[in-house]
Amino acid sequence: MTAEAENAAHLSQDPHKTRDNGEKVLEVAIGREVRAYRRKQGFTVADLATLTGLSIGMLSKIENGNTSPSLTTLQSLANALSVPITSFFRRFEESREAVHTKAGDGVEMERAGTRSGHHYNLLGHIGANASGVIVEPYLITLTEKSDVFPTFQHDGIETLYMLEGEVKYRHGDQVFLLQPGDTLFFDADAPHGPEVLVKLPARYLSVISYPQSS
Repeated sequence: MTAEAENAAHLSQDPHKTRDNGEKVLEVAIGREVRAYRRKQGFTVADLATLTGLSIGMLSKIENGNTSPSLTTLQSLANALSVPITSFFRRFEESREAVHTKAGDGVEMERAGTRSGHHYNLLGHIGANASGVIVEPYLITLTEKSDVFPTFQHDGIETLYMLEGEVKYRHGDQVFLLQPGDTLFFDADAPHGPEVLVKLPARYLSVISYPQSS
C-alpha cells in the first residue's frame, strides 16, 4: 500500500455523505456545544454528571446528539458550565456562506511578498466561520515578465493544481516539475515558490488554508 493510500485509509470525512433525513440536526448541534464547553472547563463526563445530577449515560446521549434534552436539563448544564443557555444553540443558528465567483471576476491583488509579474486572483473568501479554518483560493498566472520566487513562507497548508504551462517548484530542499494536471500539497511554513519557469504562460490554482484567529 502506498503512503497516499495509507493516508486516505485514515481519513474520517466522507465527501459524498448526505445527511440522513432522520438525523436530529438541532440535537447534534447542542451536543457538540455541550462537549466543547465541558472540555474547555476541563471536566470529565463524570464531573459534569456530579455537578448536574444527570447520569453519565444521559450526558453521553446528549453529547452525541442522540436525545432531545429538556429546557430544565439545558439550564442545569448551562449553570454547571457557567455559560448562557443560548450558547448551546450557537452552531445551529450560524449561517453557512457560499461564494460564487464568475469567470474573470476574481479580485486581482498582491499578496505580501509577491514578486513582479505574479498575478494573483482571489477566487472567493469567507471570513470567520464555524469550521475555525480560513481558506484562500487563488488563480496565479506567470508570464515572461514574472520573477521567480523560491523562498515564500507563510502559515498553513497549501495545495497547488497546475492548469497550464510548466514550472519547477521548490519546497524546502526538493524541486518538483509541475505540469498540467499535477498537484503539490505541502506545509507552507517551508520556503517554497516557482524556481524555474519552464513553459510560459503558466497558470495554477493555489489553495491556502490556516486556522482563523481566535
